[in-house]
Amino acid sequence: RSADPGGVAGWDIMNVTKGGLVIFTANSTPSGRELARRIRISCPPAVLVAPSLSPRSAPPETRVQIQESVRGKDVFIIQTVSRDVNSTIMELLIMVYACRTSCARSITGVVPYFPYSKQCKMRKRGSVVSKLLASMMCKAGLTHLIAMDLHQKEIQGFFDVPVDNLRASPFLLQYIQEEIPDYRNAVIVAKSPASAKRAQSFAERLRLGIAVIHGEAQDAESDLVDGRHSPPALKSVAAIHPGLEIPLLIPKEKPPITVVGDVGGRIAIIVDDIIDDVVSFVASAETLKERGAYKIFVMATHGILSSDAPRLIEESAIDEVVVTNTVPHEIQKLRCPKIKTVDISMILSEAIRRIHNGESMSYLFRNIGVDD
Repeated sequence: RSADPGGVAGWDIMNVTKGGLVIFTANSTPSGRELARRIRISCPPAVLVAPSLSPRSAPPETRVQIQESVRGKDVFIIQTVSRDVNSTIMELLIMVYACRTSCARSITGVVPYFPYSKQCKMRKRGSVVSKLLASMMCKAGLTHLIAMDLHQKEIQGFFDVPVDNLRASPFLLQYIQEEIPDYRNAVIVAKSPASAKRAQSFAERLRLGIAVIHGEAQDAESDLVDGRHSPPALKSVAAIHPGLEIPLLIPKEKPPITVVGDVGGRIAIIVDDIIDDVVSFVASAETLKERGAYKIFVMATHGILSSDAPRLIEESAIDEVVVTNTVPHEIQKLRCPKIKTVDISMILSEAIRRIHNGESMSYLFRNIGVDD
């Protein structure tokens, strides 16, 4: 608790500026503006900021002009990721920087799906792009970030500002209980061992069993089996000097695909955080169907559903794909009636209200463990 020269304490300043709340929504997609309209809190209505293209530049540049005074106010910028993810990022960065240079009291980014979250680990000679993006956002002037179901929780450590990683699982669990009448006869499925923790969390909360798909489909007639494409045998191991040899790791080889757990005569519910390329989900559904599952659902937080995903889902054994509205997918829903949407604007609204009023955020993370 600190006091200003006039003797006003820190929380008294909060009371003075309690009404100074402005919500901006970026202009990347109409669904982003719709999500902002769904955020109902006791504050002035969201102000739509429309970035315009500069007519004198080639290629076009994103230009943002703040139409509302933000001096001394708490600013919240809602940004959903569109198809042109790089333009979306630049739009967010420019808006944050514009609010910073306009003397905003605080700038909170509400980014339900954090872009480039899959690139959060080093891959050979690549780079950790999530860390780069986090540094750019902090450098632009972001003081707080609200995200939902980060691909890896460690991404929070990439930021130099507080990060609230909200969870969509309560909404998905509610959908299972209300929209699947015989969900008691279901089993939660992890399509790979990597997503087993998420499946275990769902299963324990619903008091259901769990199954894990392991391995990969193997074609005995492929050229890889007959040895024509086998690499040459290594003659010797690498040596630092003649007296020291470093043993090489044995290459990994996945076994034939297997399902650990009983899914026969059950409803199979595959859970994951992101559904983008649906090939693996379609293959998992076929495997579960062969093992006796009579209904197959896919539950995910972020429904990116890029490329030919709607057609593949429509032609697959999947009965329903349930995702939240963190990512725009209206066009995909028109192409595939199997895709259903769960609204998560309520938790974003409560997070904004609590941050603005200086209240504890722990209520939004009740019953959430370290491994969830």
